[in-house]
Amino acid sequence: MTKPNDTIRVLIPLTVRKKNGRPKILPPADYRPSEDQAQDPHILRAIGRAWGWRRRMDAGEFATIQELAEAVGLAERHVSRQLRLAYLSPELLKRLTCGREASVVSLYDLCFLAGETWQEQAERVFRA
Repeated sequence: MTKPNDTIRVLIPLTVRKKNGRPKILPPADYRPSEDQAQDPHILRAIGRAWGWRRRMDAGEFATIQELAEAVGLAERHVSRQLRLAYLSPELLKRLTCGREASVVSLYDLCFLAGETWQEQAERVFRA
């Protein structure tokens, strides 16, 4: 049992680095994340944003991607690229958002898969 005057020190070997201008805590080199943390928050956020944009365009709020880009304050090219995420296969979206599978492609590469068949999309993203 500890006394009220005792001090307990806990040392956790973490490194803080800046990534995209924000501080990011890096775990030790031998750390292996659990399967529960396989989802990439950047991909989840981009998919959510793309679906929001798609709904707004389908509702007639914006007639063109250029109008949408101006409204959200982003470059037209960026909006155009990320809007493609809303047109990925339903199975792929389910595996990316609800499943615990890690994608083997980057967010940038994922944006260009919408033009492929649904079977090819899953094969490229998860190497199934």
